[in-house]
Amino acid sequence: QVQLVESGGGLVQPGGSLRLSCTASGRSFSNYHMGWFRQAPGKEREFVARVTSTGMHTFYAASVKGRFTISRDNAKNTMYLRMDGLKPEDTAVYYCASGLIATTWTYWGQGTQVTVSS
Repeated sequence: QVQLVESGGGLVQPGGSLRLSCTASGRSFSNYHMGWFRQAPGKEREFVARVTSTGMHTFYAASVKGRFTISRDNAKNTMYLRMDGLKPEDTAVYYCASGLIATTWTYWGQGTQVTVSS
């Protein structure tokens, strides 16, 4: 069983930055692919970014590419999402997820709210 806990959300002005963290409990964190998703009010959950188990490969949604950076520190059982150049349309609850198979997400966090507004 893996538990994921997100942190780092909050209110930020357009153009600002935030860094989200996702800390996993349990062993074998380095075996898991990790990803970030978001869900805005009235919309379906959507993919944001993912990182392979080793951290060597990253993938992004077109809407965030060039503005967001996903990374992980396997020694700390933690994944990050650095978000720069935030826009109002980035407002959503952000969730982290993990899985042993890439793009097959088994475990989910409870989410952290990100609000971009002036």
